[in-house]
Amino acid sequence: MSERATPKQEESGPQEHRLRPRPITRPSVDPALAATFGRPRGVDGSFDLLHSPDTAQRSQPPRPAPPPPSLAEAFGRQPGEEDVILQRPEGQRSGERDSGGTSGPADPLWTGEDDPWRDPGSPAVLGQPAAREPGKPDETVGRPTGPLLSLPEVLFGRRVKPTALALLGVVALLVGAAGGLVGWAVATAGDSLRGELNITEAEAAKERPAGSVAAIAQKVAPAVVSIEVEAGQSGGVGSGVVIDEEGYILTNHHVVSQASRSENAKITVVFIDGTRTQGRIVGTDPKTDLAVVKVVVENPVVIQIGDSEALAPGDSVMAIGSPFGLENTVTEGIVSALNRPVTAPGENGDPAVTYDAIQTDAAINPGNSGGALVDSTGALVGINSMIRTAGSAGEGGSIGLGFAIPINEAIEISESLVRDGAVKHASLGVNAASVSANTSQGAQVRNVAQNGPAARAGIAEGDVIVKVGDRRVRNAAELTVAVRKHDIGQSVPVQVVRDGRQLTVDVTLGSD
Repeated sequence: MSERATPKQEESGPQEHRLRPRPITRPSVDPALAATFGRPRGVDGSFDLLHSPDTAQRSQPPRPAPPPPSLAEAFGRQPGEEDVILQRPEGQRSGERDSGGTSGPADPLWTGEDDPWRDPGSPAVLGQPAAREPGKPDETVGRPTGPLLSLPEVLFGRRVKPTALALLGVVALLVGAAGGLVGWAVATAGDSLRGELNITEAEAAKERPAGSVAAIAQKVAPAVVSIEVEAGQSGGVGSGVVIDEEGYILTNHHVVSQASRSENAKITVVFIDGTRTQGRIVGTDPKTDLAVVKVVVENPVVIQIGDSEALAPGDSVMAIGSPFGLENTVTEGIVSALNRPVTAPGENGDPAVTYDAIQTDAAINPGNSGGALVDSTGALVGINSMIRTAGSAGEGGSIGLGFAIPINEAIEISESLVRDGAVKHASLGVNAASVSANTSQGAQVRNVAQNGPAARAGIAEGDVIVKVGDRRVRNAAELTVAVRKHDIGQSVPVQVVRDGRQLTVDVTLGSD
């Protein structure tokens, strides 16, 4: 027979084994995190103490300080303005709806269907300022400004720190320097063809030392004249030098040679001041290419006569004359050589011209003939007469080989011309030629004048004369000038070479 278990038995029977919950573990809390995210001290419940039922029983938290006046003015309501919802459509006031026209509380801005904030494609719109001054809806409300500081207050009122003032001064200096640098760069830059002229003006009066070229030219030029010769349809221009206050002018024979052969020729003398006066020939010497012309003038400027024998190669000299008709032309150079025998054929049947010349590199050109060659003191030391050119005779200009008649010889001849109207030279009574061209072997006798000084002394044709007196003879021109250095009637030893033997004979010089 079966048995049923009683309730007590079920309760007391074996029970199913169950696990108990694990104990709650609370990890340690970092004090820093607890201070940041934990409840404030003295608070056990939630943070919403202001709305809890027991708010009245709790102590009221301190009220925050009122906002600064500037913030209240910018973000607060204006006096007398009612509650306004920001960004309400233009013209809609509080208590009006967008449509319907019934008054009442305004719907929130976001309930309208045309709300730009709910439309992603709506463009940005800038509305009017939130706060306006009553009566001026479209004008910006003026904001009060602080007191303005004057310069004395800034500098002496201790309202600004000294370091700030110093820094401001440094900044001002830097700005000024930068501006000046930029201005200088702009002024100096630009087009290379255009710009500003920087002209250096000369002094009002330039002082010239006594020995300067300009001072010598100013001293000498008034005594140098231009000589114009007119002979029918022909004529010429040369130069001359006033050597005497009576109006005597020393020049070259070839300057006035046309007038000396024609009675109808006209000679006009032109002074530096433009004065023009007629001149007449006193006398000429074709063999030395000298002539004297006289004019009638009052108080002419007379040149100072120097000493040509005192010159030395290298001395400074100046040539003054009228080359190619250019009046009062001044050129400067040096003495290249002294006692240079030169010769030139005579013009229009005149005898050959031979003289012992001063050689100079001062520019001498056609028209300088008869002009002055002066030394560094302005004294006359020569009469310009001849040039050596690279072309045909009479053509071309100066190549640095000019020749002047020494003034010592020229003055002696001019005195004879003024006194007698003519001049005589010592003569040996022979015709000679250089032994060979461009050599210095002596002068060979080609013929001997019958009963002349050379014939009486025993000099024969073919003899080579190598010395006259103390002077060596190297060519035919030097023989002529060596003889003319002596007086007429003077006995002079002459050394010759005959058949390879040297002979010395004494010759009593005659006259030409």
